[in-house]
Amino acid sequence: MKKNKAVILFLLRFFVSYFILSGLYQWYLKGDQETNPQYNCCSITRLVTDHTVATGNALGFQFKSEQHAEELSFKLFTKNNFVARIVEGCNSISVIILFWAFIIAFKGNWKKTMLFGLIGSSLVYILNIIRIVFIVVAIDTYPQYSDFLHKIIFPAIIYGFTFLLWVIWVKYFATQNVTKNESEHV
Repeated sequence: MKKNKAVILFLLRFFVSYFILSGLYQWYLKGDQETNPQYNCCSITRLVTDHTVATGNALGFQFKSEQHAEELSFKLFTKNNFVARIVEGCNSISVIILFWAFIIAFKGNWKKTMLFGLIGSSLVYILNIIRIVFIVVAIDTYPQYSDFLHKIIFPAIIYGFTFLLWVIWVKYFATQNVTKNESEHV
């Protein structure tokens, strides 16, 4: 019964924190995006786009961007070729929300939770910028593989990295350690 209680509390903390964080993000989006009289993406997506362009240019790829006139996205160009769009889903916030919900659900000291959450969120954000730069370069170089790169390879990178952060959190920082509890019952 004690084992079931721990699982139920974990799930409860996970879903409550996930829905609260997602709700706050949706509320933010509602106030920060515009579709009338013209399209304007949220400021986080604009920041991700600006950081992507700056990183791409620093690496010598000649990136530029512009707000899409007909949808909530930014057009991303390399060498003046339109290569990709950056939409709200590309800004890594949904992955960061998932990351936070997990570390909140897998309890830890609140100071460690906040520090690990901020460091982990920053790392996910930075990896996302690098991921977008390389997906644009890869799609520009190998357009025939764009679906495979966009739908399989590059999501695997960001979700795989987030999973690795979760493993580190559970192994080294969480006070509710499932592996210790399970080993006691062997």
